[in-house]
Amino acid sequence: MDQEKFKSLILYPFPAELDGVSLQGSYLHRGLEKNNYPVMGCDRTASFEKEALYKIFKPDYVIGIGFWGDTPFIIQDPLEHGLQPVPWLNADGWVANYHEVLNELPLIMVTSNWVKETYKRDGVNTEHMYPMPIGIDTEQMKPIPKSDPRVQEMRKVLGVEPEDKMILTIGGDTTSKGFQEVLKALGKINGEFSNWKYVGKSWEFGQPEYHYKDEQDIIEQEDLPDDRVHYIDGPLSRESMRILVSAADIYAAPSRIEGFGMIQVEAMACGIPVLSIDAMGVKGTVVHNETGFLAKIGETIQLEEEWAYTNMGFEEDHKIKFDEPKTFAYRADVDELAKYLLKLLTEDELREKMGIKAREHAVANFDYKKVSLDIARLIEDKLYSQKK
Repeated sequence: MDQEKFKSLILYPFPAELDGVSLQGSYLHRGLEKNNYPVMGCDRTASFEKEALYKIFKPDYVIGIGFWGDTPFIIQDPLEHGLQPVPWLNADGWVANYHEVLNELPLIMVTSNWVKETYKRDGVNTEHMYPMPIGIDTEQMKPIPKSDPRVQEMRKVLGVEPEDKMILTIGGDTTSKGFQEVLKALGKINGEFSNWKYVGKSWEFGQPEYHYKDEQDIIEQEDLPDDRVHYIDGPLSRESMRILVSAADIYAAPSRIEGFGMIQVEAMACGIPVLSIDAMGVKGTVVHNETGFLAKIGETIQLEEEWAYTNMGFEEDHKIKFDEPKTFAYRADVDELAKYLLKLLTEDELREKMGIKAREHAVANFDYKKVSLDIARLIEDKLYSQKK
């Protein structure tokens, strides 16, 4: 019955690199192939290739990966060529434009309930909007024992002693992943447990500069040993990422803004418990008290106005004043972070138990083959059955 399966063209940063949006599209692409759906990939901005593939491949659906600002590339372009777009959208704090286009679509996917709530808050009709998690490769991202020479060497490279417990945060900008809140939490518990090493992995060392300076100020204010906080930067291959994550004892990411949290899911797939925040997309991935801990919200960042620019689809740059302030970001409660962090640092049995549960949870719910099949069935149910 394979010939009855719909054909889809996936628009994402293609060929895929190592950023989250690329991986989101790549895993969907691979997953549909694994489930025997005819599929091709194309870069979102490759106008010539897109038009050629529309005619050569003749897809039933064009699945575009991005956020609302990518609407011209992943929604309007297929529509102009008579094809049905099915966007799979992330969040970007607020939705500034393209409401009419989005409201006319029969099916939109988003990466979490929180993303859906953000679109609804900002005036988009969410009647045909469905949360679909991002899939990961749980066979590639799987645990490596701490006794493995690769993990031991990684820990040595990072200056982690055998008696140390390693805390890890990964993100393009570690500050947005809650790095500063974790530093403050460490300041509260350093007197009770001092054998820790905190590693922040970002794409660019010390960027942006004001964030890096703020973090250095926190280290000084909290009287934290400077040699116990370690930064690394630059791209990593998937296998090196797996070794780095497996070298950690705790993955800490109480993110300030998070539409899903792919690396948190990858950490769970590697058997590492996660410390995060009870908000946003994270609530749909980490199971509190089972696969990790979710600290309560300590602070929200409200916007009363914001700039809208021509690259958002407007004719000119202008400032928009909101009728009601919009919650743009969150901060985790530092006292709760400290409490949960101390438990994870000191209770080896708890950490091991949570790591096992985390792996089971990731495999059962977030493997890319399952997620891709779920997406295919959603499209079949909402669109393809009616089309046939």
